Amino acid sequence: MKRIYTFGGKPAERNLTVHCARQNKEDGIKMVQVSAATAEEAEACERAGVDMIAASDHNVAAVRDGAPTTFIIASLRMTEYITEDNALAAAIRALELGADAIYTPRGLSTVERLANEGIAVQGHVGLVPRLSTQVGGMRVIGKTADEAMKVFSDVKRFEDAGGAAVEAELVAVEALEEISKRTSLITHSIGSGSGGDVIFSFMQDICGDVERPPRHARAWADMRSVRRLEAVERAKGVDGFTEAVRLGTFPDAKHTVPMPREEHDLFLASLDT
Repeated sequence: MKRIYTFGGKPAERNLTVHCARQNKEDGIKMVQVSAATAEEAEACERAGVDMIAASDHNVAAVRDGAPTTFIIASLRMTEYITEDNALAAAIRALELGADAIYTPRGLSTVERLANEGIAVQGHVGLVPRLSTQVGGMRVIGKTADEAMKVFSDVKRFEDAGGAAVEAELVAVEALEEISKRTSLITHSIGSGSGGDVIFSFMQDICGDVERPPRHARAWADMRSVRRLEAVERAKGVDGFTEAVRLGTFPDAKHTVPMPREEHDLFLASLDT
């Protein structure tokens, strides 16, 4: 456990730091990253010894409550914080709430702006799902030599902009293996094989909480069955309550508190005077 000061100026402990992650990369030690949106999900990650948690900047406070010592990367959403000033303000807020690094899907100028403030910034290469129309849809990037070189060029541009890490989504396995060897950035693989320094999956994918999971996802649990059971039980509760009220069987004597007879009589007498 590493002792640190947070961006918000508070003493804290972390399972690892950016420096530790870089050392792990050099030593060939793979790291694990999972997304979390609630304190309960974050607690499960910390209990399992997950190295890094990815969380929306809106959920950082709750995730930090659930995982007091796990390294958190706060994600700035694609459709928010359009300007560099907006992104910097959001990043500082997230760091003050307990995040340790910032992920942004926006361009190099935003990465550079944040990095110039000493912030550990993670960019994105390969498939950017919300920009998938530009590459012909949801597909693997880097299956050709030219396309793999484009991914490598993007990685080096993030490196030159001062980034600390990069998420490689749906990059061809061999391409990321070679690229990761040739960059100082910590590479986070999602759907890109084991060549990344960090292997990342979303909580809902690994917990079986997605109706149509992506090809690269694997589930070790079956949360969808649990949620279906929850839905059945919820419907039973609502149906039963509604029927009982309409039949006049609820509320009944067992679930109400009556007035003592003498107090009731006094009350009625008072009403009639």
